[in-house]
Amino acid sequence: MRIGLLGPEGTFSENATKKWNNRADLLYYDDISDVARAVANEEVDCGIIPIENSLEGSVGMALDALLHFISDETQIIGEIVIPIKHCLLTKGDIHGIKVILSHPLALAQCQQFIKDHFGDIDIQMTASTAHAASTASRSKEMAAIASEESAGKYGLKVVLRDVQDQKENYTRFIVLGRTTPEPTGKDKTSIIVYLRKDRPGALYEILGEFASRNINLTKIESRPTKKALGDYLFYIDLEGHIADKKVQEALNMVEKKAGVLKVLGSYSGAV
Repeated sequence: MRIGLLGPEGTFSENATKKWNNRADLLYYDDISDVARAVANEEVDCGIIPIENSLEGSVGMALDALLHFISDETQIIGEIVIPIKHCLLTKGDIHGIKVILSHPLALAQCQQFIKDHFGDIDIQMTASTAHAASTASRSKEMAAIASEESAGKYGLKVVLRDVQDQKENYTRFIVLGRTTPEPTGKDKTSIIVYLRKDRPGALYEILGEFASRNINLTKIESRPTKKALGDYLFYIDLEGHIADKKVQEALNMVEKKAGVLKVLGSYSGAV
């Protein structure tokens, strides 16, 4: 099996991928959209991307990728949740650090730590935490916020561990593939709803179709369509599989009331 993921080696995406399948051949991509595109183009058998962090919320680029690359052939087939423990890595020592590099989400998760320990130090954003570690290996004046595994891969020292602002820090990853998994009884279904014509009670009517059938919604989030100011899509995760009768009934009614309904996939929820 070939799995696409955010690279280079040493990312938290790699940790999630190995938790999902530790025997697959890994193909590394520069950004989340490239991973989703690789699945859609059948360059890989599946792809794994971060979708949500417990501290910073949803990953906007991943939500956009779901909108553009999910189709009848490509869908969400699974999810993985892993703890995120950021470390401060450098070739030199902590007193010589002049630049801190990391992915924007990692920097956001560690912003209070950076402020408390380094004040207004130069901060540079990178495409991934592993890319930050790779770049920091070029100079003793650079440090990366990345995983402990990255230190060994790029010849860096771990000068501080657990530098995220909250110790309880988790990221949810989704697996993109091409075959809908069979129901397990502990499933989730993800959809996108576009109301098209906004009016009082429109969203309430949509949500009522799930409530009336006792279907629990585990997440609902608005995301701009990027076509006009105030124009939004709604990303919804619900409990149940698309093969379940009550889920089918709810989605059929939602499709009649919404401008657009896009089913992203049904899959077993992470334990």
